[in-house]
Amino acid sequence: MSEHKRSQLFTAEDWWAVWFGFLVIIAALTGVVTSVPKLGKWVDNPLDVFLIIKDGVASGNIFGALVVLWLGLGVLTAFGVWAMGGKPWRYFFGYSAVFAFAVVSYSISQQQQIRAYGLEYAFWGLLIGLLISNTVGTPGWLLAGAKTEMFIKTGLVLLGAEILFDKILKLGPPGLFVAWLVAPTVLILMYIFGLRWLKMTSKSLVMVIAAETSVCGVSAAIATAAACKAKKEELTLAVGIGLIFTVLMMIAMPLFIKAVGMDIIIGAAWIGGTIDSTGAVIAAGSMLGAQAEKVAAVVKMVQNILIGVVAFAVAVYWVTSVERDANAARPSAMEIWRRMPKFIVGFIGASLIFSFVLMPLFGAEFVENRILGAVTTNCRGWLFCLAFVSIGLESNFRDLASQLVGGKPIWLYIVGQSLNLVLTLLAAWLAFGGILFPRAF
Repeated sequence: MSEHKRSQLFTAEDWWAVWFGFLVIIAALTGVVTSVPKLGKWVDNPLDVFLIIKDGVASGNIFGALVVLWLGLGVLTAFGVWAMGGKPWRYFFGYSAVFAFAVVSYSISQQQQIRAYGLEYAFWGLLIGLLISNTVGTPGWLLAGAKTEMFIKTGLVLLGAEILFDKILKLGPPGLFVAWLVAPTVLILMYIFGLRWLKMTSKSLVMVIAAETSVCGVSAAIATAAACKAKKEELTLAVGIGLIFTVLMMIAMPLFIKAVGMDIIIGAAWIGGTIDSTGAVIAAGSMLGAQAEKVAAVVKMVQNILIGVVAFAVAVYWVTSVERDANAARPSAMEIWRRMPKFIVGFIGASLIFSFVLMPLFGAEFVENRILGAVTTNCRGWLFCLAFVSIGLESNFRDLASQLVGGKPIWLYIVGQSLNLVLTLLAAWLAFGGILFPRAF
């Protein structure tokens, strides 16, 4: 291995995201880490989020587990910061404050009524960060711990572990038809519409909004932003627009489906293919019944598989077309590999290992409960929450306002989501209405 390649493996943030993600997976698999704390729900007393409830009775609290999580993630990531040439102690100090804000964000999102409105931790983390950065300002020591991309990319590697290929088989061809046909179509049409009709100048902003709308919301926006090197302000804007409309759609779509007497399975597939957030999809599907909730959730999870594919395709397109120098030679395969975000390798690798190695070896119950349910999914949630707090701390409304000139990003989202709603409803009717495939529900 050349010195350059060896150096990249241990000094590039993308590769450290892969190492962090797989270290968490190995720790879960070997039993070194058996659980990652998850905050509970609360109604009137915010401190109830820290209680461990068994059979309706408080049997302890998670304060100790949160301290271990704070130290574990802090030490692990601080080592990576040191290896990448940063100052680990300065990072750890800022990271500790970011972690505290993440706990507050998660706690707010667990309030019963707030959960019903679908306002998840991403919204509150982003809001807290924006409030700080746009009022008192974000001090340098705090910014040192706001490692947005490191948190995001590590979380995406862990997300890959949740994309199990057996999920594809649960709905079979109808689910694939709805989840995989419409999303790429909408993404491409939105990208063309944003550049040619709306005349938006930032290709990366158009691409991130298109991915956020067409694929699966926040996770797709994050992955695509990394692939096309979008600015943090562009990612913040895309996610903010998406979160607002997600809440509206989560409430409106089930009401509309009931009002018009739509077949609930067709409606569930429609919800799964259009509402951006997985949590909001499950909440909306549950309003139609248990069976509809299951169909909606699985359609969304099957659609989530496109995250890695889309991020890879966008990275290749950016290298070979958008960033290509017209006077330079066509980029070689090695140049594409060099410039492609390496977290995609971790994302796809984790998905393949969990689907075709760990599941056959240890069984679905062990993998889904002992590894995914107890460790990696919760850890990924904390990393994403840290990332959204960091995005807010690094952004300000002046930068966001500059991206909203003429309201073009909002129009791009509205037009794109309208197209998404129409095409996905058509696909859901064809796939689950007994037109192209036999009805399975």
